[in-house]
Amino acid sequence: MSDYRGRRRHALPIRDVLTPRRWALWAQRPRLIAYAIAVEAVALVTTAIVAFRIPASHSDFALLGALAGMGVLAAELGRQVERVRRRVNGTPHINLTSVWTFAGVLLLPAALVAVLVAVLYWHLAIRSWYRLRRVPAFRTVLNGSVVVLTCYSAKLVLALTGLDGVRGALDGGWRGAGIVALTVVTYFVAGAVLIVPALNTTKFSVKTLLGGWVDNLLEGATLCLGVLTAIALATQPALALAVVPPLLLLHRGVLVKQLEIAATTDEKTGLFNTSGWHHLAGQELARADVTRSTIGVLMIDLDHFKRINDTHGHLAGDAVLKAVASAITEAVRTSDCVGRFGGEEFVVLLPKVARADVERIAERVRGAIGALEVAVEQHDDAAPTITGLSASIGAALYPEAGTVLDRVVRAADTALYEAKRGGRNRVVLA
Repeated sequence: MSDYRGRRRHALPIRDVLTPRRWALWAQRPRLIAYAIAVEAVALVTTAIVAFRIPASHSDFALLGALAGMGVLAAELGRQVERVRRRVNGTPHINLTSVWTFAGVLLLPAALVAVLVAVLYWHLAIRSWYRLRRVPAFRTVLNGSVVVLTCYSAKLVLALTGLDGVRGALDGGWRGAGIVALTVVTYFVAGAVLIVPALNTTKFSVKTLLGGWVDNLLEGATLCLGVLTAIALATQPALALAVVPPLLLLHRGVLVKQLEIAATTDEKTGLFNTSGWHHLAGQELARADVTRSTIGVLMIDLDHFKRINDTHGHLAGDAVLKAVASAITEAVRTSDCVGRFGGEEFVVLLPKVARADVERIAERVRGAIGALEVAVEQHDDAAPTITGLSASIGAALYPEAGTVLDRVVRAADTALYEAKRGGRNRVVLA
């Protein structure tokens, strides 16, 4: 959850979950590949069935052309923004196609919705993503297949309730509006559920499934625009073009948010960088000054990290840093803020914590790092597993160690070097 506290979560509904960094690891997992093939097969078979059973009229093809045309137009106008988003964002992200696909759910036969998804993703792949050489075609196909099945889930709600899409909703009063709202919720949840098996994690929670509130607001906004697009096309088609300018503005606003996050995020570990951590820590100290509460700071330094780089190479060192970042994040509380100060040094902010708890949390972090077994991915069969890691930790408490952030950090840093001089792999509290 990207809420400027604790770990950063990036599980988003209707997303591109297989980012370039994760693709190599993902492709080596047979279970996930089997799931991807299954999703694509179900999407193809279902499309063939509904195409045979539900014929399309000339007006349906006209609506398909209108939605595809507006989707392509919006993608062309926002092409540069989308490319920057892809480069900046190493995590799953929403590409805003839900505006057109959900409008298709409310207007088109199911098979034509699949055609719409295929057109939009094909265009994105060849126009917006083609310069991003690490984006494999298979990934785009999987994401498109997930969107197709998500649309079918929403179409099923309309079929079960007997609502004839947006036209029936306009004639159905409050009942019609309620069914459309239920369709929106189904689309939202189905997208999250379908993508969960493709996530590169074994730990699931409600936050992992549904993502953060900012991400959910973005997805909700695109679905609302989809409803308005469908209403406009059903009543006064020329007005549907009015959806494009606010969509482009929303797209640019999302980029600004991503750039803000990137500016405060460490690229290797996904933790806060020095600037981001200091900004949040300053806010917490100001809050603690008002509430008269205490704050702990942990300075964590990996012992003999240079040996890992010298023995196994810098890629192995990066893998260790990522594993340590995850271990620290898991060992602290969700309200704590973990950052990386560069090299092998990490820092943790512990709001509203007692002195005894600072030592307890620090020892838990030290134990979590010591228990790590980091498998280093290599192309040969001799991939090493790095064990025996340890860390020295210095801790300090606000306001005991100082009344300003720099003094508290300096006190924790001094305690860290005392731990180093004392034999390493230990905790020293200032």
